[in-house]
This record gives sequence, structure tokens and C-alpha cells, in this order.
Amino acid sequence: MGDVLETLRRARGLTQADLCVQADVTQAALSRYENDLRMPDDDVLERFATALGVSKGFLRRDHVVRGALAVDAHMRRQRTTKASAWRRLEAKLNVHRLHLSVLFEEVSMRAEQTVPTFDPIDTTPGQAALMVRAQWRLPIGPVRQLTRWLESAGCVVLEEDFGTSRIDGLSQWIGDHPVLLINSGAPVDRKRMTLAHELGHLVLHNGVATEDPEREAAEFAAEFLMPAHVIKPDLHPATLGRLRDLKRVWGVSMQALFERAYTLDRVPTAERTSFYKAMNARGWKITEPDSEHLAPETPQLIAAIGEALRAKGLTDREIAEMAGFADDSADNLFTQSERRLQVV
Repeated sequence: MGDVLETLRRARGLTQADLCVQADVTQAALSRYENDLRMPDDDVLERFATALGVSKGFLRRDHVVRGALAVDAHMRRQRTTKASAWRRLEAKLNVHRLHLSVLFEEVSMRAEQTVPTFDPIDTTPGQAALMVRAQWRLPIGPVRQLTRWLESAGCVVLEEDFGTSRIDGLSQWIGDHPVLLINSGAPVDRKRMTLAHELGHLVLHNGVATEDPEREAAEFAAEFLMPAHVIKPDLHPATLGRLRDLKRVWGVSMQALFERAYTLDRVPTAERTSFYKAMNARGWKITEPDSEHLAPETPQLIAAIGEALRAKGLTDREIAEMAGFADDSADNLFTQSERRLQVV
């Protein structure tokens, strides 16, 4: 229980002192609970559950908490990200994973597709990307509605405002169903690259440790969203105007398109410096044009699960209990009313 208490507290951005006030316990007692040196009685457990938005039964379960930097969990972030920020999101990913694990013990989900896995020693990221496209029978060319394809393969995609642009997304397997947590504050083109990047981790790094998993996931994402044999003829000349046009077609950023052109030897090194100078001069390095014209990526699976359970006659309270949420928890993924975690 200690790991779960600490993870729930971190996910809510609470210090030990904050939780002590909300649950009316001393800091010394909380420290003992979090270090598994003492078990709370029923009254204390009830106060913890209320403060943390979960059911007492959820706290009593034998959960396993995993680090987001473990071999089966991944985080797309900048190196300068504050440790406090990624630790909070690591905790959130764990909390979502635990709730979904509890729910999937009661609810079975049959996906149309699966997320295949490959050994990165035997399969390059580019080869893996093309094999996933083939297995999912994706049309040749741009990937439309990437989130829908992921959900059809049993991936649970959640969006939440991370409060920082330095972290784009996280992913982790939960049994047969991976969960991806994406920064809702990012523009659509960046979200799509993050989704493809996290898919690369799921495909290539499921329990497999490699020397440079971030580079491999980036190569996977580039080939998955911009297959070389299809896009290469379009990448010359890589002028700003042409890249803006291609962005609307492929749904990826101008910078991603230019880097693809550079990787595929469609532009020389000297043009790379000129490109970024031109982007900086227009303020496009930080905020690119035309992102608002791209079709939004809209997760629907969680809402569909909630609707399916209601159609079976379950009440919101019964669904909350099934997933381990407190009745009125703002974190409940399956409530129909406004929720803090946005599932759109």
C-alpha cells in the first residue's frame, strides 16, 4: 500500500504535509504508511481514500507501481525538464494504469488490431514502422486519425494538460492494452508525432532495453508517419512554402518534414542552418503556422467504454467503484459530466 499511497499523492501534486492536513494524520504516521512500516486502520483508510479520490478497495489492492523510466515505460521529454514535473506525470501514468488494470479485470475488450512487438536487435525502427502499417492495413500515404488507429489496436489514449511544454507524452503496457498519456496543450502536429513516437516505444521496447531508445522511437515515428518511399519525391525543394503545403497533407510539423528531407538527403547541411534561421525570424520555431487547420486527434475509447457499461445497466457509481474511483472523484475517467482529465 505504501507505493500506492505515495503514487496517488504525487499524482495530485500533494506534499506529505498537504495530505496530512487533508487526511488528518501526522507526518510521522504518513511516512510509516508510505514506507510500509504500518497499515492504516479503516478510519484512516477512509480519510486517505477521500483525500485521494479513490475507493478504499482500490487502496487495499495488491498493486505494482512502476517507474516511467523503466524498460516497459517511456516518456517523451526535453532533457531540461524539472524532475518534479516528470515525477508527477510518472505518478499520473501509474495511477491511470492501475485504475484501468482494475477495470479490465471486470471488463474484457476485444480490439480489431494488435500492437505487434519486435526485437530492435533484429528489426530496424524503419522496418518495424512499415510492418505495423502493413499489419494494420493503413492506406499508402498520410495516416489520418492516428488516435483512432491506436484505439482500434487496444491502446488507451488519454489527454491532459501537463502544465509544461517540455513533456509531450508517456506510455506503458497494462496487460494486453497499452496506455498513452498525451499533453493536450501541444498542437495537433506535435501530438501526432508524440503518438507515433510512443507507439515506437511500445513496438520496440516492450521489456527490451537498448542503448538509445529515444532515437529508435523517433526513427520509427518518422517512417510511420512519413514513409520514405512515398514522401521522398515531395521533399525537394524544401522551401517554407512547400513545407507549409506538405504539413496540411501529412499532418506533421514543418520542422519534422524538413528533418525528414535532411535525413533522406533531399537537402544539404548548409540549407539546414538557413531553414532554422528563417523559421526563427518568423517566430515559427516555437509556434508554427497552420496547426489549427489540421484535423484534431480525438480519443474516444474511454468514453465508449463508459457508454457501453451504462448501456449494460450500470450506474455511474457502480462504474466508479469498478474502476476504483471515489463516487465524486474529479479524476474519474468514466463520468459523463465535466472532468478535469479531458477525453475528447
